[in-house]
Amino acid sequence: MTVESAAAKEETTPEPRIGRSWHVILPPLCYLAVAAAMVGYTQAVPLDGIEHGSLNLTFLRRRTWEHVELVFFSTVLVLVVALPLGVLLTRRALRRATPVVLALVNLGQATPAVGLVVLLAVLFTIGFWTAVVALFAYSLLPTLRNTMVGIEQVDPRLVDAGRGIGMSAAGVLFKVELPMAVPVILSGVRTTLVLNVGTAGIAAFIGSGGLGDLITTGVSTQRNLVLITGCVLIAVLALIIDWLGGLAQRYLSPKGLT
Repeated sequence: MTVESAAAKEETTPEPRIGRSWHVILPPLCYLAVAAAMVGYTQAVPLDGIEHGSLNLTFLRRRTWEHVELVFFSTVLVLVVALPLGVLLTRRALRRATPVVLALVNLGQATPAVGLVVLLAVLFTIGFWTAVVALFAYSLLPTLRNTMVGIEQVDPRLVDAGRGIGMSAAGVLFKVELPMAVPVILSGVRTTLVLNVGTAGIAAFIGSGGLGDLITTGVSTQRNLVLITGCVLIAVLALIIDWLGGLAQRYLSPKGLT
């Protein structure tokens, strides 16, 4: 390679990096622009009393934060339960319990989301934490299943190699199996997050707040602008969280596996 060609190569290197940066940043900017346009429109057009009560900025900010809290706490609960349980079910001693556990977890997701939320509200109480538990039960399966699949698909030769050099079972798990399973596990977590964002809208049926309040208000009072605003904001929030999950999946996965 000549000096001129090397210099030309160095000059052109930053351009792809800039292009890749814009490729990463552009989607959330578009999502936020849609949300800003929707909210700006609601503030610009004439509103009646019901619409103003549901579409003022303070109310929208409070309901959006409540929605984020529902998603956050339910997802944390999923991670606390699904990750260790998924690991345990791949161990030889507990492998026989896998069909029973998966059947129970499948039951939570097979139940209609509205029915699950209302059933828990009837059995326990109406409120925030009941909705969190319902979201947890509804979105547990993707993370649990992907944790198991990610560990089970690790090449057995790598596991044998780790044990052959004297690593303990825990060492093999934390230094070989889990790092290799990270992309699949993160894919399950990403699915759980998006499921929780969409399903959290139903929490409004039991007085748990969130952006679902806009949907229920819009339907019950026949205010289409309130209904559409709630749907748009939930969709934008789901897209942004999915984008964040994609970034985590990309940058937290071990090098060479993505």
